[in-house]
Amino acid sequence: MKKIVLITGHYWNSKRKAGFHWLADSFLSQGWEVLFLTTGFSLLSIPRRDHRLQYGLLKKINQIHQFQLHLWSYVAFTPFHPANLRSSWLNHIFNPAFEDYANQVNLDSCINWLKEADLFIFESTSGLMLLNRIQTLNNHAKYIYRVSDDLHFLQSHSSLLQYENFALNYFDLISVPSPTLQQRFQDKHRLVRLEYHAIRKDLFDRLYDNPYHNESPNVVFTGIAYFDLEFIDIASQAFPNWKFHILGPIKKLPHRPNIIAYGECYFMDTIPYLKYADLGLQTLTYRPGAESFTHSLKTIQYTYCKLPIVAPSYLKSCLEHWYSYEPSVESSIIDTLQQAIQHPHLNILIKDIRSWDEIIVQWCQDLGV
Repeated sequence: MKKIVLITGHYWNSKRKAGFHWLADSFLSQGWEVLFLTTGFSLLSIPRRDHRLQYGLLKKINQIHQFQLHLWSYVAFTPFHPANLRSSWLNHIFNPAFEDYANQVNLDSCINWLKEADLFIFESTSGLMLLNRIQTLNNHAKYIYRVSDDLHFLQSHSSLLQYENFALNYFDLISVPSPTLQQRFQDKHRLVRLEYHAIRKDLFDRLYDNPYHNESPNVVFTGIAYFDLEFIDIASQAFPNWKFHILGPIKKLPHRPNIIAYGECYFMDTIPYLKYADLGLQTLTYRPGAESFTHSLKTIQYTYCKLPIVAPSYLKSCLEHWYSYEPSVESSIIDTLQQAIQHPHLNILIKDIRSWDEIIVQWCQDLGV
């Protein structure tokens, strides 16, 4: 049986389900053994109130655990991990410790896994810095860099940014989810493939009960950060009969009866809210590099559920169901919502949305694994 190691910042048993969780599911369904290796977790995570702490990870660190048949989890805990400390002085002081991150990671209990694996997929997190150490242990495997996030947009520590640039030529394939990232990497590696986020179509195709018990337009947002609070403030006042459903740990939301905040939810619980909504919000505040969010996993899910999408004007898209507003401009926000709510759902095309199974098959064919 073939073995794969997914090196990510996510924890396997988290409420949040990201692309690497679905990659794990797909490899399992195709008969692989999977090790889900969580990195970027250290003493620094405690004062930063890392969301992963809620799962009692401090009791599970640096040990390999089997969650189900053919699936293992390993949470690497270190004294430090590369993190932007929001202070140039502190970032400079901690730079030597951050540059040494790979040597801090205790891999003893999963060392045989690493030596025997056939394929490694690295996410754009601090775990990337384990690349050369792992390749020293295993030079027969294939290596993929799945750039799920733009490290520059995330304002990652300089040690990680420098390592990313150094590591690119050590991968057999670089997979990116947006044209913006493709442009950045295509001159630095011989094989850079644009592959938008995929979804588990079977989960979205299931029958679910409608969670909305009203006849008002239901507008949904899913996410964990960068939410445009000014947008929701204007929109909820302009459309008091609409319901705005916010699925995610978004703070400082206006207190209005038509804004329903659910906090962080298990992924499966969010699907009915997408399937039965009238509009999907990709209403994010701007930071340099945010342009790549045009093709985020969220927008793929909205599209598969045939939702018109409302987004700020800096996010450019050729999708016919994409409606742009000018941030902070009340009239633009109101007009955009009025136009979007009238978009015919049945006309939204989903034929180009791929499953993770399709992407994995392509990778394995290209790399001969």
